[in-house]
Amino acid sequence: MPAPDRVAISADRIIRMSIAGTEQVGQRSGIAAIPAWLIAGAGVYLLLLIRGNGLLNDPDMLWQIKVGQWIVAHHAVPFTDVYSFTRAGAPWMSSSWLAQVLFAKAFDLGGWSGVVILSALAAAVAFALFTHILCRVLPPLHAGVATVAILVLTMSHLLARPHVLAMPVMIAWVAGLVSASGRGKAPSLALLPLMTVWANLHGGFVFGLALIGAFALDALWNAEAAQRKQVALRWILFGLAAIGASCVTPYGWGSLLAARNILSLGEVLSLIAEWRPVDFSHVNALEVGLLALLGLALHGGVKLTPPRILLVLGLVQMALAHSRNSEIFAFLLPLVVAKPLATQFAALRTTTSAPVSVPPLRLVAVAVVLGGFTAAFAAGHSYVPLAGKSVAGAVQAVKDHGARRVLNDYFFGGSLIAAGVPVFIDSRAELYGEQFVLSYNSALQLQDVGKFLALLDAYRIDATMLEPSSPAVHLLDRLDGWQRVYGDGDAVVHVRVTNAAPKIRPTLD
Repeated sequence: MPAPDRVAISADRIIRMSIAGTEQVGQRSGIAAIPAWLIAGAGVYLLLLIRGNGLLNDPDMLWQIKVGQWIVAHHAVPFTDVYSFTRAGAPWMSSSWLAQVLFAKAFDLGGWSGVVILSALAAAVAFALFTHILCRVLPPLHAGVATVAILVLTMSHLLARPHVLAMPVMIAWVAGLVSASGRGKAPSLALLPLMTVWANLHGGFVFGLALIGAFALDALWNAEAAQRKQVALRWILFGLAAIGASCVTPYGWGSLLAARNILSLGEVLSLIAEWRPVDFSHVNALEVGLLALLGLALHGGVKLTPPRILLVLGLVQMALAHSRNSEIFAFLLPLVVAKPLATQFAALRTTTSAPVSVPPLRLVAVAVVLGGFTAAFAAGHSYVPLAGKSVAGAVQAVKDHGARRVLNDYFFGGSLIAAGVPVFIDSRAELYGEQFVLSYNSALQLQDVGKFLALLDAYRIDATMLEPSSPAVHLLDRLDGWQRVYGDGDAVVHVRVTNAAPKIRPTLD
């Protein structure tokens, strides 16, 4: 079997073939052309399949699968928390319940290979759809360049998480809004089922609702003056219908409330890596992309209508404010500016009326080939969730000592939930609330040692599982009544050994 790095390079070359003018090659050879969207989709799928462990490099997927298994076993969605001992029985809704069920089914059928295949397939569909849409207004060369650029920008965000399963829906939804607004019309009601699916897959559907207002302004700008009142009314009706469609979930209106709870976490968002602003202290793909786009816009004299300018600025602001929004910026910016750029610059106009189509039998053949490669590769390759593997020893130590009230590091919550151990906290920050998370963080950072000691007693903590670099670890090493029972480069476990009052042992250092 070839080395993964060499195969990954080959997959990248497959994607870049979309830049090579496949339509002309097909015409010269007498063979039907291979469309850029099919090359993009197949290339991304193969690349992610080969780099499958990268998709599993997120501890949250462990509890996502656990929740999905719970839903399948109980034939119901959760309305209260059953995984923590600090919020047990508190109201909680899983806004990504459908994605969690899909991940659970994939895991039950194929283990981690099933999870990788499902995630890679969803990402591939997203890139294929994205390329297909761009090829309607741009030449295959430019659509291919955009696809490769988007892949670079989003690679670190392509993980086995619900947002990846929702990506194709997001792209289709935004494409529908872009098309309608560009024609100065209201969107088709046929888009509404997409909103329903999105609302059951991921809480990001709220962003899709917000985009309705932004594209409504663009539609009014593009509409004939005499038609603007009617267009505005239709967009309002569409917006109300979309809100209704988003409530077709097991939680009804609760899905909107759950999304609001996440956005109202305030200062807590600065503690969560994916919600932090982009760090430009070192060069990253987003910085390079933004500077390149700025340079091209200044050089080419790009002109957009005021509503589209506001949309572009809004997408940039979102990407800068929260690093998790990088993929939204990457996918949606080209959809917003493609048609205006093609109108302004003749070199960006496609020479065909529609993207190259593929006979159904040829699509079946491609699917069979990809399926065969998937089966062969998965059979000879073992996927391992890096986050779960790194703390497996610590989790086992917790279970061996029978601990049931574990003070855990924030990022260890998923591993403990997957192992059936009640957690102090996990990444469901909306469940715990702003004040709880801030107090927890302050205690573990030993900003007030007394508060940390009080937390251990107030919650009757019988074990801790923390990162080696945590200040609390060094305190527990010297604290009477606590004993270190496990430690490695990823996690340290202490257990309570007496009921004596805490007392810090003196040390020479």
